[in-house]
Amino acid sequence: MLSLKSQYLEVMKKISLLFALFFLNCNLSEVPDSSANTFPLTQDFKTYWFDGTAEISSYKLIQSRYSEPREGSAVLIYVTEDFLADAQVKANQKSDKTQTVLKLNRTKNFLTGIYPYSIMSSVFSRLGQTAPLVKTTTSIQEWCGQTYLQLNRKEDIKIESHSYFEGEADQTLTFQEGLTEDELWMWIRTNPDELPQGKLELLPNFEYLRMNHLPIKWYPAEAELIEKNSEKVYTITFPTLQRKLSIHFEAAPPYPILAWKETDLQNPNLTTYAKRIKTLKLPYWRLNNLGEEHYRDSLGLNPF
Repeated sequence: MLSLKSQYLEVMKKISLLFALFFLNCNLSEVPDSSANTFPLTQDFKTYWFDGTAEISSYKLIQSRYSEPREGSAVLIYVTEDFLADAQVKANQKSDKTQTVLKLNRTKNFLTGIYPYSIMSSVFSRLGQTAPLVKTTTSIQEWCGQTYLQLNRKEDIKIESHSYFEGEADQTLTFQEGLTEDELWMWIRTNPDELPQGKLELLPNFEYLRMNHLPIKWYPAEAELIEKNSEKVYTITFPTLQRKLSIHFEAAPPYPILAWKETDLQNPNLTTYAKRIKTLKLPYWRLNNLGEEHYRDSLGLNPF
């Protein structure tokens, strides 16, 4: 038979266990299951993306502008970096306040007659998240003027737009939530099997909206992912915009983007097309000395 002291200890253990279970059950409904919104990064993924370099891919570009094809170049630069979630900027150093993001800098350069166009979009996406987008910026420069747009996702989605065109000058818009075209370029590289398919609402990329002077809002879209041999093709069609975008990428990791095509369905001859020239892994931020322009030659890019 247990002593009085032993019986007392056994009772206290049971009471402690009951209290622990009670508080655990209460907290389960209050604390979200973060694992439901994340997915693990594979070792191959970490080996490729955390090697201290950026992936730089050059493309031969045929850009449709003013109803004519324009020859130019495009570059996709994917790189991981430390990101301050509150300020939503690149951190100077890693800390307990930073998140690891995959950043895409997408650039285009082409001429329209005498004057040049320079377009750049930056997309910041949290790694291992099923709702990864945190920030997007787009700027367009040409001799008539310039345009700048920025999207920040925190509790909601806030978009600021500035343009030299009448009716587009300065806008601040807030939306509760929504899927954007730009973040799908990140899903392709990180989690392509989870790309959304079927009917959906989608915010087209800022470049398209501003170059066509369209309202900044979500539009009906239909998406499809198909596999052709060693490639996959992700196609997005916007019925009301009569626009179709097809992105071709390798079916195996790290899923590099091989080409993309943007078609005006009302006039299929007005097509923008980019085809990959070459991909290099480089720490480009260090390659800024005289003589290191030869890396551009390696990518098949003109000096400027």
